[in-house]
Amino acid sequence: AGLGFNPTRWRIPVQSVGIMSMQRILNYGSSLQAYALRRLIEEADPNASVSYLDYRPGPILLKGEKSSDRRRSGLARAASKLREYSSVDARFVDKVAFFNHKRRYGNVYLPLIGVGAELAHQTDVDIQVIGSDEVFNCVQSNENVGYSRDLFGHGSRAGRVVSYAASFGNTTLAKIDTVGIRPEIASDLSRFSAISVRDENSRRLVEQLTSTSPPIHLDPTLVYDFTPSVPAARPDAPDKYIVAYGYSGRFQPSENAEIAQYARRIGARVIALGGLQSSADQYVDCDPFTLLAYFRDAAAVVTDTFHGTIFSVLSEVPFATIVRPSIGNEYGNEEKLGYLLRVLGLEGRRVNPGDRIGDILDAPIDYPSVKDLRAQEKARTLRYLSDVLTT
Repeated sequence: AGLGFNPTRWRIPVQSVGIMSMQRILNYGSSLQAYALRRLIEEADPNASVSYLDYRPGPILLKGEKSSDRRRSGLARAASKLREYSSVDARFVDKVAFFNHKRRYGNVYLPLIGVGAELAHQTDVDIQVIGSDEVFNCVQSNENVGYSRDLFGHGSRAGRVVSYAASFGNTTLAKIDTVGIRPEIASDLSRFSAISVRDENSRRLVEQLTSTSPPIHLDPTLVYDFTPSVPAARPDAPDKYIVAYGYSGRFQPSENAEIAQYARRIGARVIALGGLQSSADQYVDCDPFTLLAYFRDAAAVVTDTFHGTIFSVLSEVPFATIVRPSIGNEYGNEEKLGYLLRVLGLEGRRVNPGDRIGDILDAPIDYPSVKDLRAQEKARTLRYLSDVLTT
């Protein structure tokens, strides 16, 4: 007695891992980075039980930014978005399609990446992983995020709190000091068991706030292999097309003119993904994995977004990335995009003022070198995740 097989004694322990990320932000980059991080964690620790956690949005701290939008009715927000989309010089049918895309994104597309309908605020997990994306961007004007201390692990009941490829976006120490939150952010970050960031600006900020220098890792979308999830065919696209990928209306008139001119020169049409653009012949609504099929088969891509750049790299297509500096409280992507292009050795894809988009699209890209770098970085990612999940 007592010498027989005891299944409980030999069972491999399962630990709970909760990812607190931007998985409910209604855009492709937020969805795919959250999905990729979950898959990478499962690859690093096959015995982990991985789920998503939700943060509570916080206040908008920058003066002059709107902080009352969450208190408006759904009808008022919808009307505001309709006015915003209507300002873009696009076909009426495309405006309606994009509005419907945003309206139904959460119900139709979030389940595809494993995000449930119910919010999950309970942080009593073994390990809480915060990241990736701009989870540390604490002085942004996005009403769906704001300054949420949840994203800094404040009050977490997890056994350990770590981050992976977390970004401060265009938040700087000067902005943090302007709104007076340096002491509490420093205090929250000091409780992390491990911190990983995805760009130099974020590394420098963590170092200034905690006196420790965290490792930099690539965004999970750059190191995860989406191939098995991407459909072989994509519907409703012309034989030859270029992709204009960005938030609605953010391309400048001169940029749209160059995009349309380049498309005519190579005999292609322009399709808009992710937002409405006046240069586009057609706006396409699709799920996040079909989006990658559109990138894969494109003749070229023009984008001004972080994940639009990454999707182009994954697809190994010609692309041009428009980098915009921060001016005051205006949107800027220099901190994250400048670093991304440098670390990938793709600074030649950057569109600066005075550059011709067509010239950049025509220039060759050394994708074999980029692919080798991504493979090396994936190995680093898995080592880091394995360490923080098992230590």
